[in-house]
Amino acid sequence: MEKKDFLKLQNGSDVRGIAAEGIEGEHVNLTIEAVNRIAQGFARWLSKKTGKDLASLRIGIGRDSRITGESLANAAAEGLVSFGVSVTDCSMATTPAMFMSIVFEETHFDGSIMITASHLPFNRNGLKFFDKDGGLEHEDITEILEYTGENTYKTVDDKKSPQNNRKAFTGDFDLITLYANFLCEKIKNELSAGEKPLSGLKIIVDAGNGAGGFFATKILASLGADTDGSQFLEPDGTFPNHIPNPENKAAMESIQAAVLKNKADLGLIFDTDVDRMSAVLPDGTEVNRDAIIALVAAILAPDYPNSTIITDSVTSDRLTRFLQNELGLKHHCFKRGYKNVINECKKLNAEGIISPLAMETSGHGALKENYYLDDGAYLAVKIIIALAKARKQGKSLASLIEKLEPLCEAEEIRYKITVENFAAYGDSVLKEFKARAEKAGLNMPKSHEGIRISFDDSEKKGWLLLRKSLHDPVMPLNIEGEKAGSAKKILQEAEKLLAGFDKLIR
Repeated sequence: MEKKDFLKLQNGSDVRGIAAEGIEGEHVNLTIEAVNRIAQGFARWLSKKTGKDLASLRIGIGRDSRITGESLANAAAEGLVSFGVSVTDCSMATTPAMFMSIVFEETHFDGSIMITASHLPFNRNGLKFFDKDGGLEHEDITEILEYTGENTYKTVDDKKSPQNNRKAFTGDFDLITLYANFLCEKIKNELSAGEKPLSGLKIIVDAGNGAGGFFATKILASLGADTDGSQFLEPDGTFPNHIPNPENKAAMESIQAAVLKNKADLGLIFDTDVDRMSAVLPDGTEVNRDAIIALVAAILAPDYPNSTIITDSVTSDRLTRFLQNELGLKHHCFKRGYKNVINECKKLNAEGIISPLAMETSGHGALKENYYLDDGAYLAVKIIIALAKARKQGKSLASLIEKLEPLCEAEEIRYKITVENFAAYGDSVLKEFKARAEKAGLNMPKSHEGIRISFDDSEKKGWLLLRKSLHDPVMPLNIEGEKAGSAKKILQEAEKLLAGFDKLIR
């Protein structure tokens, strides 16, 4: 592979690619050799940033349940050890746990690597990197991949290390137990109710056969909760039941059905590497997208009065009204991309503007109190604590968001851009779209991404947002109607504004 081939594997602030055959037309580009050389690139980058020589570095490697996880972790370890780096096998782990391996005194690595492709299909995989400052930035990944093009594939001598299946690791550590204990202590300290503070609560987990099954066994059950009815806790990288993705319709319907069948007080669903989550209330109501942001904000509001909540650009006007009118908070609707909202949260806090939460509608939620780490398990802990406190007061968890207006109509249309220079074409569409909207006298509130238009008249009430995809030749159009029939009328308005753009295909 040449440098240009490695650079094609960059996906924002991660590396992702096809790691296994099995889907027609998709062929492996994230090979054993590629991961070996990319890990070397990370070592060189980390050495430069920390000022430590390569032989002094300590790096941990974890993975989710994907079928290629173990082989890619071994390949990364071989690349690191070839430079003299000390490499610890953290085995099955989560993305947030791999960052915490840098924080925990018991591990305190200089850097860590998580082998994961989040919610993508079974044949995909990737690498996420951490150092003491958190997840790496886009430009950091580019630098690592630039180094990678200069590296060569390096393996370990089997005669020196006879354990062929994990020959390169210089040690191993049960990170997920340490991480689970950390979360257990958080719950016990907040509830001050002894060693079994969750006794009397029935909470079920859907891990989607990803890495999140530990939450049911090592946290909920150990603290006294009844977890009967939890499902798909066993890691299985073929994902035989449903895609481990809280945004997936089939996945959400599955956990909703499980909550109702088992008469649970709460249902929790995680993505593959547990950096995202959503919840289900006892009546089967899903708490995701705007609702999960509203719930977490309501939990935080008493401790952070008048603070600012950062969200991505596709959150609704009804969320804005709930945050401002019901919670007394400010809503800063920013850009898509979990790193974008996290970095904006860091920026505002550095400027003295208190912002306790940065959260996407996808379920990525980062708290200031937790290292600005998008951690699905930590969010679940906050929700469980709120549930236990509400129960003690004779209230329900749902009461925290009962004044959030219900979703009426919503639609997303993804227009394909059929020209090679799709980014420039997308910019031209947005420029003309805005000019036409201005000429029509439409209301365009400030938007940090794309063009947003709000409607409030007798025929249509709601909003639309037209933007460019972060990485793909696509322009998503998000529409939300706040009364019956509004979404259709708003779409008709959007189509008038898009007339004549023949390189956009619906």
